[in-house]
Amino acid sequence: MSANFFNGLYIIPILAVLILIHEIGHFVSARLCGVKVEEFGIGIPPRIFGWKRKGVIWSINAIPFGGFVRVLGEDGKSMDPGSMNTKSPAQRAFFLAAGSVMNVLLAVILMIAVIGIQGISRNNVYISGVAAGSPAAKAGWQRGDQIVEAAGDPLANAEDLISTTNEFAGKPMSVVIERRGALVDTTIVPREDPPENQGRMGVGLDTTLESDIFIRSVDDGSAAANAGLLPDDRVLSVNGRPTPDAAAVSYEFERFEGFAVPVQVERDGSVKDLNLTVPSFQSSEDVLEAIGVTARQDPRFEDVPAGEVLPRGFSESWEATTAMVAGIRELVTNRDRWDEVAGPVGMGQITSEVVSRSPLPLWVNLSNLALTLSLNLAVLNLLPLPALDGGRLLFVIVEVLRGGRKIAPEKEGVVHFVGLVLLLGLMFVIAFVDIDRLRDGRSFLP
Repeated sequence: MSANFFNGLYIIPILAVLILIHEIGHFVSARLCGVKVEEFGIGIPPRIFGWKRKGVIWSINAIPFGGFVRVLGEDGKSMDPGSMNTKSPAQRAFFLAAGSVMNVLLAVILMIAVIGIQGISRNNVYISGVAAGSPAAKAGWQRGDQIVEAAGDPLANAEDLISTTNEFAGKPMSVVIERRGALVDTTIVPREDPPENQGRMGVGLDTTLESDIFIRSVDDGSAAANAGLLPDDRVLSVNGRPTPDAAAVSYEFERFEGFAVPVQVERDGSVKDLNLTVPSFQSSEDVLEAIGVTARQDPRFEDVPAGEVLPRGFSESWEATTAMVAGIRELVTNRDRWDEVAGPVGMGQITSEVVSRSPLPLWVNLSNLALTLSLNLAVLNLLPLPALDGGRLLFVIVEVLRGGRKIAPEKEGVVHFVGLVLLLGLMFVIAFVDIDRLRDGRSFLP
């Protein structure tokens, strides 16, 4: 089996921990409210096996897509001591929200750990293609331009740009791009109703981790060898353009197909100026492969002072959460992004691709995946949809608005049952889509 397959298996312990943490939140909150817990289950029934300890059934179930904590009175009928029905709306709301709260806390802890141990990394966003006649083409944007600032705010990632362009749909938006070492002020008007698969601006985006670029190997007789490039050379600039990441190196070499280009490298502590003639290559071919080198990316990290780790961790977690909410809203309103939805199989593919392609340390990649999925689980579970915690919480809110009059348990039960059936059906559909994507060799990452 390939390494990519085994990399994808990392998603299994990640999802197991996230589900366990979520259900522990419900379990502990039930105990704090004096509610009797009848079953703590991993997976969705039917039950494979279980055991009883201190009055609680601990079970492993057949459908490995979630978990649950079943409490006395969950059916809305029992009024025995320890029943959920005897508790106040505030206590029931606390129980329903506790799982998501635990997932948020886990994400914050992971974020603080990554920032405190590894530091902060940066992403650069490049234009990988411009559609003819698009707003980007009218603004003069070119393949290889780096987008530095949008609407007056520094750009952290492609999601920030997409969110900003949605806000400015139909209105002029200022964008600062970096082109061959110089900053260029531009103005673009994102489309309100863009053509399918083009987006509001009409560009492809390439997000690359800011890194020091080193030459790993040089092919004998290649253009790189003829230019004098050696393994372990650090690439400082191409045609005078600083190279803060692998994308800048590739895009600049690409511009000089068939021509000589000056390259500056650092070798053994000193700077060397070389000239490299870029050979002709196919559009589908990697330009570094065409010139005869493989490269190594050493990510750059900004150290965070000890006193700033906690506030920075909370700040980054909040930004990640707001970006996720914006992403969910975009999924609802933009069909072009529906192919980004993934179930467990798709998550395994994402994990495999991230671990295989990211230059970040393995533990950082897995921590970032875990905190992203943990926030995702927290937000999705609080959506006001039947069978989810948010759907049950909605019935508590309606009860309060009705002056304490509950909706009939039978009616609420039917709503949640139908919601659960639809949710399971959707999960199976997504699983088939994920498998089809794998079979076709399509990637989640650009």
